[in-house]
Amino acid sequence: MQPQTQAANPALADVKNILAVASGKGGVGKSTVSSNLALALKKIGQSVGLMDADIYGPSVPLMMGLGSADPQTAQFPLEKYGLKLMSMGFIPDATKGVLLRGPMVAKYVGAFLTQIPWGALDTLVIDMPPGTGDAQLTLCQTANVRGAIIVTTPQDVSLIDAVKALNMFRQLKVPVLGIIENMSYFVGDDGKRYEIFRHGGGKKLAEETGVEFLGEVPIDPRVAECGDAGEPLVHKYPDSPVAKAYLELAEKVLKAAAKLSETSELPAVQL
Repeated sequence: MQPQTQAANPALADVKNILAVASGKGGVGKSTVSSNLALALKKIGQSVGLMDADIYGPSVPLMMGLGSADPQTAQFPLEKYGLKLMSMGFIPDATKGVLLRGPMVAKYVGAFLTQIPWGALDTLVIDMPPGTGDAQLTLCQTANVRGAIIVTTPQDVSLIDAVKALNMFRQLKVPVLGIIENMSYFVGDDGKRYEIFRHGGGKKLAEETGVEFLGEVPIDPRVAECGDAGEPLVHKYPDSPVAKAYLELAEKVLKAAAKLSETSELPAVQL
């Protein structure tokens, strides 16, 4: 089964780049990275959309300070902080728990990609669910993904699953733009650096797998505070070290994606 081209999909016809932010497991801060990276891309001049492909556990509505909307009257995608947003969490009753088999998960992901009028965007960031399953396959079959970004934390249990995500994208012929090490270290009030979850695993994994190491994101308690309050740290504390780290990541991601810009069609997915 071959992926549709952007031109063949009217909803994505004017989207220049689609970037998938993924991890092999939950709990590594992937949705936090997706949200803040999207805002950082916006801050450096990109027009950006953020699609939450985690159908079972959508996080984007909470992180962006938005609740459910009436599908009969709402104009999707919703907008906040200059981003175009779509998530299962915007659909009423989704917060009560979504009981769906795999084919229905794929159906929703496909609908978000093909039925939401994304309009003209420089970048559509897709916050992927953890693991390797129906949502990932549908994404790669439905749209030409410019590249994938793998999020990990430094410890081995996260790195093992990050390899699985990386290999999945390689099997689907989607280029891996690089690896981000989240929760990399913490700087205390004493000015000392503390590596709570060890350190350097992301860079080592990048070297071993032959992909770019995009950078580290330090731990900051305000990240959780901002996420729960619906105002991501990049927006609320733009001069913080974490916000500056995301701006650097955004620049590196764009440069990595630009290297692939001469390829108008990605290789077909063979399943």
